[in-house]
Amino acid sequence: MQLDSKVLLFVASIVLLATTLRTPLTLVGPIISFIRDDLGISNVLGGFLTTIPLLAFAVVSPFAPRIARKFGMEWTLFYSVLLLSAGILLRSFGTITFLLIGTILIGVAISFGNVLIPSFFKMRYPLHIGLLTGIYTVSMNLSAGIGAGVSYPIAEASNWQIALASGLVVAVAALIFWIPQLRGEKVSLGESSSDSKGWSSFIRSPIAIAVMLAMGLQSFFFYTTAAWIPEIYIAQGIDASKAGWLFSVLQFFQIPMTFLTPILAGKMANQRPIVVVFTVFYLIGFTGVLMEWTDYAIVWMICLGFAGGSSFSLAMMFFTLRTKTAYAAAELSGFAQSIGYLLAAVGPIGFGLLKDITGSWFIPNVIFVITAIILFISAYIAGNNRIIDN
Repeated sequence: MQLDSKVLLFVASIVLLATTLRTPLTLVGPIISFIRDDLGISNVLGGFLTTIPLLAFAVVSPFAPRIARKFGMEWTLFYSVLLLSAGILLRSFGTITFLLIGTILIGVAISFGNVLIPSFFKMRYPLHIGLLTGIYTVSMNLSAGIGAGVSYPIAEASNWQIALASGLVVAVAALIFWIPQLRGEKVSLGESSSDSKGWSSFIRSPIAIAVMLAMGLQSFFFYTTAAWIPEIYIAQGIDASKAGWLFSVLQFFQIPMTFLTPILAGKMANQRPIVVVFTVFYLIGFTGVLMEWTDYAIVWMICLGFAGGSSFSLAMMFFTLRTKTAYAAAELSGFAQSIGYLLAAVGPIGFGLLKDITGSWFIPNVIFVITAIILFISAYIAGNNRIIDN
């Protein structure tokens, strides 16, 4: 890939597009108390604001490849950011109705980017998928952390509506930088509907099922740890400010692995060694949390950061590594993310329910360890050098 102005502009547009896929979500968590107190909503409804996008991912993901085939990849992604901008704007109007409608639109819009961008790399730069995926995933994770960090100060200095609306700045920038990608001839995913066998071939394929489980289980870890790791540490005697800082360590240490893993995976015919490495990190981290060895809490968070960044990036790479064409990659992405995000949505709710029933975090922490083993099995199968026949 020669770094001419066209390529640099494309990379910049991908970075901005990636930021739109996480920033609108991570702006919410730190200011949920502002929203709840101002609108008088319950904790249940407040928590549901983070679950709505996951449910939207599950519902919309299967349709993204078909829509992209009709309108072209570039235009579909452009329209999705327009929809995202509308959702961000409506969500910041300051009423419960608009808050919910805007959140739904945001979830629908992000679904398209989640599904289509990996296959877009396969279509546009098939020899540089690993590098582009690394840039893309780092941008998502970095912007997620920045969004979480700036929303509270903005809300405190002004109000929660302005804090939520701040995501519009990134969305508009992404639209502007994406315009040059629309000037060329419309590029479709390459297959007609008669060429696709749909989900039936994925359901019969052990590799496709393994890719789906890998995607879903690593998402399960991300959203469940985001919801409960600080609370788990507080229950183990760590003060609230330190518990929040420890989770920030986890987030920070994801970043190098989200960049390195796709590059390594793209150069390897078989990705199973990567699976072994991130599984070891997961098991060390979750075992440390389970055993309440809080003196080494930062070590467990570093391990979970390395594991989370690596497993997320590899799951994204599986969509392109295990398929022949860009359209097949998009369909596999839609299949894996649709069912996978349903698994992810169960995590935060299920762990909270188990804590209420058992009165402790022991059983949920045991489930973390067991789930890491299941993720190892599924990712190990997915890491085999085979192409899914779709």
